[in-house]
Amino acid sequence: METMVPVGDGGLWAEDSGGDGLPLVLVHPGVGDSTIWDQVLASLDGRYRVIRYDARGYGRSPAPTAAYSPAGDLAAVLDHFGLERAVLVASSMGGAASVSLTLDAPERVAGLALFVPTVTGYDGLDESDLYREVGRLAEAGDLEGIVRLGLGLWGLAGGGTPQADPVAAAHLRAVLPAWFGNVGYQEPDPPAFGRLGEIAVPTVLALGELDRPGLVRFNEETAARIPGCRLVRMAASDHYPMLREPEVVARLVEELYAEAR
Repeated sequence: METMVPVGDGGLWAEDSGGDGLPLVLVHPGVGDSTIWDQVLASLDGRYRVIRYDARGYGRSPAPTAAYSPAGDLAAVLDHFGLERAVLVASSMGGAASVSLTLDAPERVAGLALFVPTVTGYDGLDESDLYREVGRLAEAGDLEGIVRLGLGLWGLAGGGTPQADPVAAAHLRAVLPAWFGNVGYQEPDPPAFGRLGEIAVPTVLALGELDRPGLVRFNEETAARIPGCRLVRMAASDHYPMLREPEVVARLVEELYAEAR
C-alpha cells in the first residue's frame, strides 16, 4: 500500500507491505531513493512487514518548503503507521537519521541494521574539497560531471564511470535535484557520534571494503563505539551494498531481526 505521510507543510511518499509482527523500516542513503532497496525487498517481502519511504525531495516525495530534521521525519513515519517499535534498516544518510532517532527515542527502536552509515557529529572526515567541486560542477551545469565524480568516490566496484556502472549512475543522477533542492531546508540532527556508547539495541554495521578509505575508517570507529555491535566487512561492496551484494544485505537484516525479536 502506497501513501503520503504528512510532515508539517510537506509529505513523504511511503509504502507499507502490510502484515503482522515487528516491522522493518528501510531508510535510504543520499546516493539513491527508496528504490535502491528493490533487490533486497525481493528477499524480504512476504515474510516481514516492510515499510520504506522517500526522504523529502527524493523519489516520489515533494521537495521541502520548510526546515526539517531527518530524524524527525523518520519519527513521523513511525507515528503515521502507528509503530511503537521497529527494526531500522538504514544506509549512509539514512543511517545518521536512524542512529539519531535511536538515541532520542530508544524505546521505539528494536534493532539497527546499518550499511555504510554516516553519523552526525563526526569530525574526522573532511569533505570540504568534495563540496567545492560539486558546487563548481553545478555552477557550470555539468550534472554528468557530478555523476562521474560521485561514482569515482563511492562507486568503485562498478568502475567509477556511468558507462561502467549504469545502474548506480541512474540512482545517483536521479537524486541530484534533492541534493540541491534540500539546501537550506535540511537541518542536521544534534551530534550523535559522541553518544554512540548509549545505544543498547542489537546492532549490525556492514561496511564496504571498496568504499572510500576515510569512510571505511569512520565505519570501523562507529562500530567500535556501539556496545555489542557486530561489524561485517562486505568485500565486494563500495557505497552501494544494496546493489552490489543484495543477498548479503538481506541475510544480515534477517539475522539482526531474529536477534531483535
